[in-house]
Amino acid sequence: MVTRSTASWLAGGALLVALLSSCSATPATTPASQPPPSTMAPASPMASTADQATLTLMMADTSLGPVLVDGKGMTLYLYTKDSPNKSVCEGQCLAAWPALLGKPMAGAGVDDSKLGTLTRSNGSTQASYNGWPLYYWVKDTKPGDVTGQNVNAVWFVLDRDGNAVKK
Repeated sequence: MVTRSTASWLAGGALLVALLSSCSATPATTPASQPPPSTMAPASPMASTADQATLTLMMADTSLGPVLVDGKGMTLYLYTKDSPNKSVCEGQCLAAWPALLGKPMAGAGVDDSKLGTLTRSNGSTQASYNGWPLYYWVKDTKPGDVTGQNVNAVWFVLDRDGNAVKK
């Protein structure tokens, strides 16, 4: 006969196993810190779009020169394994490189003809620039950070023309 305390212990153990099994080893590039929640797009299938202020893209001066940023000044990146209007960043990739979700608008210095969107595999709308899906890097914690530049030689900031800056 299973007592109530034994059942509680078994349920707690099952919960712990479930939680631990959902955690997998992450790539060395997955950081421990996250950017401010107001700038990071949720990575879940039910992710919501960013607010209009965030979706107003602009150019900002950084240590790499002028680069594309969101309306709050957070640097945006392209992934060279993507192709125009197609994202291949899923799962653990999205945990480290959250997508900018929603329809972008032109702000200061941005070429509005290069703004666009694409539909992700989960049906959400991701912002793009010059056809490149746009992402954040979770190690960038404040406006002007460009710590995602050249990570694994496949992640780069974008210039005004929507090209990878490979400095």
